[in-house]
Amino acid sequence: MDIVVDSHTHTIASGHAYSTIIENALASKNKGLKLLCTTDHAPEMPGAPHYWYFNNQRILPRFLHDVGILRGVEANTLNHAGELDLPPSSYPHLDWIIASFHEPIFAPASVKEHTQTLINVIESGKVDALGHLGNPNYPFELKPVLQCAKDNNVAIEVNNTSLTGKSRKGSDVHCSNIVELGNEIGVYFTTGSDAHFCEEIARLDLAISLLERHNVPEERVITSSASRFLNFLLLRGKPRISEFEALY
Repeated sequence: MDIVVDSHTHTIASGHAYSTIIENALASKNKGLKLLCTTDHAPEMPGAPHYWYFNNQRILPRFLHDVGILRGVEANTLNHAGELDLPPSSYPHLDWIIASFHEPIFAPASVKEHTQTLINVIESGKVDALGHLGNPNYPFELKPVLQCAKDNNVAIEVNNTSLTGKSRKGSDVHCSNIVELGNEIGVYFTTGSDAHFCEEIARLDLAISLLERHNVPEERVITSSASRFLNFLLLRGKPRISEFEALY
């Protein structure tokens, strides 16, 4: 399975990452990517930028080093109601919104609370993908969440960093279970390196291996072609991006 979109990456703006958007774009070109989603942490994460940073992404060129740039964010799930840490003014400026649980923002709770929170996040209509769901600190009931994601066309991220054992240890078994059941239900999957340094861009080998192990069809992995990714955004109700017309 070829992957040509990295849908989860960070720049120095996140406060604990080490490369610029220019460096990430160059790494993307060198590694054969067609599209790069830049998804810095939203404001409630310690060290993250003010929300103006996300509103102002409209100034980013649509292509850097011949790689298409998707303006995005990794938003923090704030509470059990599924609210995110972005004001309404930010959403029109963003192409791609990931929502994730992060321990400094949302204290781990019960399986029941995690499950309902994820459903509330999905049903808010604000989120395109759920990030690193394999985190063992946030167990949830798989079937209702994955069915809700399918019904609402929200992608499930397979996060390569979660599979390395260097971050969110213990995620590998949870990720495998999520992919197995998600494939049965028919969800869309996205793949993210979660790069915090440019050399990690497009490092997706473990994610690809997991998807292939469970025989996930390529047409349901939205990062397997630029066209699939962009058309998924249309399915989500996002406006057509004229600069990417040749990629649809």
